[in-house]
Amino acid sequence: MSPETLISQPNLEKNPSVFDPAEFDAAVMTTYGRFPLALERGQGCRVWDTEGRAYLDFVAGIATCTLGHAHPAMVQAVTAQIQKLHHVSNLYYIPEQGALAQWLVEHSCADRVFFCNSGAEANEGAIKLARKYAHTVLNIDDPVILTAHASFHGRTLATITATGQPKYQKNFDPLVPGFAYVPFNDIEAIKAAVAEFDGGEKRRVTAILLEALQGEGGVRPGDVSYFQAVRQICDDLGILLILDEVQVGMGRTGKLWGYENLGIEPDIFTSAKGLGGGIPIGATLCKSSCNVFQPGDHASTYGGNPFACGVALTVCQTLEQENLLANAAQRGEQLRQGLEAIATEYPNLIAEVRGWGLINGLELSAETEMTSIEIVKAAMAAGLLLVPAGPKVVRFVPPLIVTESEVDEALATIAKAIAQLSA
Repeated sequence: MSPETLISQPNLEKNPSVFDPAEFDAAVMTTYGRFPLALERGQGCRVWDTEGRAYLDFVAGIATCTLGHAHPAMVQAVTAQIQKLHHVSNLYYIPEQGALAQWLVEHSCADRVFFCNSGAEANEGAIKLARKYAHTVLNIDDPVILTAHASFHGRTLATITATGQPKYQKNFDPLVPGFAYVPFNDIEAIKAAVAEFDGGEKRRVTAILLEALQGEGGVRPGDVSYFQAVRQICDDLGILLILDEVQVGMGRTGKLWGYENLGIEPDIFTSAKGLGGGIPIGATLCKSSCNVFQPGDHASTYGGNPFACGVALTVCQTLEQENLLANAAQRGEQLRQGLEAIATEYPNLIAEVRGWGLINGLELSAETEMTSIEIVKAAMAAGLLLVPAGPKVVRFVPPLIVTESEVDEALATIAKAIAQLSA
């Protein structure tokens, strides 16, 4: 069966809404502050709501829909795999899991992969791996992992503790012990923290967990000199360097992995979001030097099942076949240049434009009362979906398949929205 016969083209005719937000809110926990928008279908870089209105999607599931919506390769992979075998236990060998792990190993600095279902789980795996390494290799009884202020590593108890933002930790005490926080991109703070925890009779610092670029923390890229110095400290002292690549990995930055922008290699890194292109999957990857997990140490019922791995492998292969790393780099540069031109026009409103590839942030001036959520709402009303990265940063994370004309359209729309708000 050809891919064309598997793909049903979306009906773009406007349909009356049958969606009732009140019924939704009556049944679903209110853990999200939702926009008054119900999306029902997508194609490429566009989505349609239940009223039939189209939007240019520069959220992409928050940096998740690598290939956009309804990409033919994904449709074919999903259809073929669900008709073949979608889930079996990890009590057995799963060929699709092995093929995906092999691709990841061949295209990264990692030697081994553990599969799970999300970024939080991937980071949990990294934390557990580091702690076992501390006990079994470093002989550390009370390990500490250093993380950065304004970081984000997930919503489980361990990963919100690792997350250096008190707003995510409020009312969830007692938090998981064994974490300490330092400012991002501040090497002297790292040195001071290591000296503080390792200054006594016993060493405690086991690992340093960082994002190559802080996403939720305001789209803040790591400094090359900072990460190279951190890598050197880890090498000198036998500390593990863990990088959270959940948001920046899988080509988002114009390179396959965020660490490639920094000229270093981590000992452990994590992936999710873009790895499955919207199909839930996560991965903890490590070098053989810290591959200390043994049977029974860690597990996931759904992790690495044939369905998720088969689709994720297709995403990986499509990145190569469609040259999407180059597209992410080129369209990202186009987007930043356009945003910088807008910033020049509004110097009292916009403080900075920053990012790598197709993860970019527009930071508002501290002096302005305008917030990121106001810009997001104005852009949405004009047909462009964006997402905040804090109260003063608007995040632009379109699918990696975004075209030159779509970037131009997004720039025109955001310029119009800002002009209306500032009038």
